[in-house]
Amino acid sequence: MLSAAATVLFHAPASWVLVHKTGLGYKGAALASSISYWVNVLLLAFYIKLSPACKQTWSGFSKDAFHGLVVFLKLAVPSATMICFEYWAFEAAVILSGLLPNPKLVTSSMSIGLNTCSLIYTITFGLEAAISTRVSNELGAGNPGAARLAISVMAVIFTMEGLAVGLTLIFLRNIWGQAYSKDKEVVAHVASIIPLISAVHLLDAFQCLFSGIVRGCGWQKICAIIDLGSFYIAGIPIAVLLTFKLHLGGKGLWTGIICALVVQVALLAMLTFRSDFNREAEKAMERVHGIAELQEGMTESKGWFS
Repeated sequence: MLSAAATVLFHAPASWVLVHKTGLGYKGAALASSISYWVNVLLLAFYIKLSPACKQTWSGFSKDAFHGLVVFLKLAVPSATMICFEYWAFEAAVILSGLLPNPKLVTSSMSIGLNTCSLIYTITFGLEAAISTRVSNELGAGNPGAARLAISVMAVIFTMEGLAVGLTLIFLRNIWGQAYSKDKEVVAHVASIIPLISAVHLLDAFQCLFSGIVRGCGWQKICAIIDLGSFYIAGIPIAVLLTFKLHLGGKGLWTGIICALVVQVALLAMLTFRSDFNREAEKAMERVHGIAELQEGMTESKGWFS
């Protein structure tokens, strides 16, 4: 958290200098983002190297570091795919907006809407990481009841967050676009789609809740398939139909995204409610014991450097 905070403090003035003082314009914004990412990487690397808290977790590179890599990738690749499918669908909506009449206006408002979604998504994404960690820890410790309790508590938190942020956006809809553009037409168009963006965020809150549970249970592969079907078999085709056949314009694109999220949330909820957490706890404990045995073997060998 401290590393991220330091990066933000660096990023703000760096963006201002590169955008307004160097003449780079929007290219300066991209360059500032790239530099900030590397600043964060270096800060984290220094922390790992110097902090006493990492003495037991970092033992240096060795061939043992590749043990269990296949098992890790079986979870990591589908998990990354889950996120990519959703992000790519939002980007596809922006690209499709360029095919509409008055593409400059619609694309501008779609880009602002996408940026808004990304901004407020950081809240739910953080909560998703929390519920995923809590569920996996409780299942790994053989406490399915505690996992269920954590899910119930987080369901309330996600609902309150989704409603609070969504209603705040609606309340600020007439001035929100001014943070991005001075064009009155763009600001008015953004105000017209804010209610749809609020609905997207509320559904995204529930999506993050169930996706976090799925990750905690190790069902990443199933969730990736659900995401693929929700966005590319349901959402995008519906968006194209509403936008270009029924002539709903940019609102049709956002409605298509809402339809994708409804399908996604419904399928993830069905998967969660039909699951046997007692059995999942047993499976998680088996994985934990396997990792513990692997770590015992690794601690007996020396790394190439430490």
